[in-house]
This record gives sequence, structure tokens and C-alpha cells, in this order.
Amino acid sequence: MTPLEIYDYTRPMPGREIVLANNEIYHVFNRGVASLPTFTNKKSYQRAVDTLFYYQNAKPPLKYAKFLNLSVRDRARVLESLKEQKRRWVEILCFCFMSNHFHLLLKQLEDVGISKFMSNFTNSYTRYFNTRQKRVGPLFQGKFKGVRIETQEQLIHVSRYIHLNPYTGYVVKTITGLESYPYSSFPEYISLSQSNYCSKEPVLSYFKNSDSYRKFVFDNADYQRELGKIGHLTFE
Repeated sequence: MTPLEIYDYTRPMPGREIVLANNEIYHVFNRGVASLPTFTNKKSYQRAVDTLFYYQNAKPPLKYAKFLNLSVRDRARVLESLKEQKRRWVEILCFCFMSNHFHLLLKQLEDVGISKFMSNFTNSYTRYFNTRQKRVGPLFQGKFKGVRIETQEQLIHVSRYIHLNPYTGYVVKTITGLESYPYSSFPEYISLSQSNYCSKEPVLSYFKNSDSYRKFVFDNADYQRELGKIGHLTFE
């Protein structure tokens, strides 16, 4: 398989509406309206990450904005209760937030789970962003796009594509900069983050250890960056 074929794995099939099925994995992505920035500072990036994992839960008792108004102790109780319920719309395998777009690898666990999850996440974050930017209207470019992951090979290559995005887009100058990029699951995958939010086993089970996965990602970095120069084909 050539690197170009690997890259094409991230593209939606033209003219085909994907069906979101339980226990299937999907590459889900979207960008800002007219490619405008959707994450503008550290606070907005972190809000997006926190909102993402909060609405992974199928039945949170409070909207995220109200959850944040609770005391630290009460927030901990809510999160513990959600953990005990063990009911989630999706498993989040990988994520990456860039200035005007995001990529996710999601496994649907409940009927219409990805659609519900994405609606809750984007609506909550859009309200937050619009309030602070004093704007109105949609923030993201219509309905999210998605590609079903059909093989294990496709899964690991798409995870690499997602994790390389900050390097491809020159957000980090060197490949090792990915190790400290805080708005991606890559630091968690290579054990350089205290976070343990993602379901990493479906990807990492095919590697000897986290160092092997790091090498797998780094080996394709420069080729993917070159592809990035001809445009973000994912969003055609």
C-alpha cells in the first residue's frame, strides 16, 4: 500500500450517505464555516476537549455550562455517577483539534449515538464560542462528515493521519512537537500525558508498545506534510 492510498482512507465516498451502525468505528470530522477559526486560544481549545469527553456520556444530568458552575466536590460526584452508569453514546479512540477543524475516531455504542454525541458537543461548544466572540449562527460547516473504518489497516493509518495533523499544518515545527501538542490524543498514546480518556486498545493492540506506535506515526510525517501542501482533501 502506498502512502497516497493511506491518505485516501480519510476521504468520504462521493455521493454516498454513510449509515452509522453500533459497534462500528468512524472517522468523523468537520471545519469552521467558511474555514473560519473555531478554536482561537488555549482556553477555547481546552473547553472543546473537556466538552467532548463530557458529552461522550449518554445521560449527563446537567448541561456542561451548568456543570462547570458546581463546586469541585459536586463536579467530582457527577463524573463518578456517570462513570458508574457506564452508558456512553460513543467510545473516543483518537482526537485532534486544529485552529479551524477537528478529527475524531469514534466507535458508536448506542443507536444514533454518534449523531447524538456530535449534536451535543457542537451545540454546547458553539454556544460557548458565540457568547465569547459576540457572534450568532452556526460555527461549523453543516453536518459532520464521516468515513466508516472497514479494516484494521485502515484504522491504524487513520489514527496516524489524525495524530499528524498539527505537523502537517505546521502548527508544530518539528515532528517531536507532536509529543507535547495538548489538543490531540497523541501524547496519551505514547504515555506522555496524565490523561487516560481515550479507548486506545483498538489501535495500540497492533503495536508492540507505545514506542512502536510513535515510530509508526513519525515514519509517515514528512510525506503527509507534502500531501498537505496540495490542499486539505479530506474536506472536499
